[in-house]
Amino acid sequence: MSLFAPIPDAGAVDKSRPLADRMRPRTLDEFIGQEQVLGPGKPLRVAIERDDTGSILFWGPPGTGKTTLAHIIARASHAEFLEFSAVLSGIKEIKEVMAQAEKARAYGTRTIVFVDEIHRFNKAQQDAFLPHVEKGNIRLIGATTENPSFEIISALLSRMRVYILNALSEDQIVELLERALADKERGLGELNATASDEVLRTIASYSSGDARSGYNVLEVAANTAVSTSQPNSSHPSKTTSGGLPTAIITPELVQDAVQKRILLYDKSGEEHYNLISALHKSVRNSDADASLYWLGRMLEAGEDPLYVARRVVRMAVEDIGLADPQALAVTLAARDAIDFLGMPEGALALGQAVVYLALAPKSNALYTAYGAVLEDVERTAQQPVPLHLRNAPTGFMKSVGYGKGYQYAHSLEEKVADMQCLPESLADRRYYQPTNEGREKRWREIMAEIAHRRAELAKRPKG
Repeated sequence: MSLFAPIPDAGAVDKSRPLADRMRPRTLDEFIGQEQVLGPGKPLRVAIERDDTGSILFWGPPGTGKTTLAHIIARASHAEFLEFSAVLSGIKEIKEVMAQAEKARAYGTRTIVFVDEIHRFNKAQQDAFLPHVEKGNIRLIGATTENPSFEIISALLSRMRVYILNALSEDQIVELLERALADKERGLGELNATASDEVLRTIASYSSGDARSGYNVLEVAANTAVSTSQPNSSHPSKTTSGGLPTAIITPELVQDAVQKRILLYDKSGEEHYNLISALHKSVRNSDADASLYWLGRMLEAGEDPLYVARRVVRMAVEDIGLADPQALAVTLAARDAIDFLGMPEGALALGQAVVYLALAPKSNALYTAYGAVLEDVERTAQQPVPLHLRNAPTGFMKSVGYGKGYQYAHSLEEKVADMQCLPESLADRRYYQPTNEGREKRWREIMAEIAHRRAELAKRPKG
């Protein structure tokens, strides 16, 4: 079995192939989108037109043209083009191919190696490419949906130029769908299927910027429309001037083809962290609507609701704290509701919690205070507990000074003792400094009153 897949013949159209594959652009002029790297005068376009791209990496979500661009480069190049399978091949196969590329270079033949989903290769497999990229034996083109900072080894990444591809806009996907409906050679033109702009935009909205997804929905909906537009069918149709029936793709057919929107998500990948970050920062910014939206995105994509609950509890103590102590109780109750109700009902409890957090007064005073404590624990000597704060359960311990000088606050009229409770080196250190938000305004007043009482006690004669 060959390790490489040949470039599809631009002149041959196999109608059994999926629509998305048949409609793959063959030239830069056919390509739609990614103007930020392919517009006139942009570096990537110039490099492709000059057949001098070097080693490059395409990073972007599915269906944005990564593989298509690799094929366009292959057709525009005078080099040998090899499409490597990142799923089927290991170190042995990589080394064999690299050796062949090195021999080819000795005879003046350039080799382009394309690796789709290159992040599937482990560190050792990626290392095998490194010397050949460095020597110029191959020009490596990689494609990945994952953040290359985390998935591609730094030595290889430093020798490749990274191009970020963006999800396509709805207008761009609509243009691609219109092209597919009209194209009789590679598209659906022979089916005589039509769709309104509203229907095409519905498909585009469900595609979430993924052209391949849009093509798949259109193909299913068009074929269903044709099969149900026969005589005596209740499905709407009309007749062309040539007498051929024209199938109309309706919103209902699109809904049947879509079934359920597939959301881009990876519970262990970058999108996972992007969405939880968006949720946390929306809560912190007191945006209840955005908080609910990002929560819904995560849960509908299949995120573990208990993971979300843990992060929401963290938000309560990090961003609200004692400005609203009830926030912690609300989030813990939401966690318990998920255990009790399960999903999808438990989603409402999480929704209630994130809206509560978004609208609650915000304070990171406790979060900051605990961070300062940890810094002091790390940088200062671990001084012993002051004797007056130590427990003295035995006579011997009392005799050596344990508990000496301790003042029982409940027995004092002021309910506060003039007694230092921190180690000597940290005497009077302030960690928790309440804000004026929510309940913390009251805590600030209480702390000020306690400080005043201690100051008054300090003025009194000792003994």
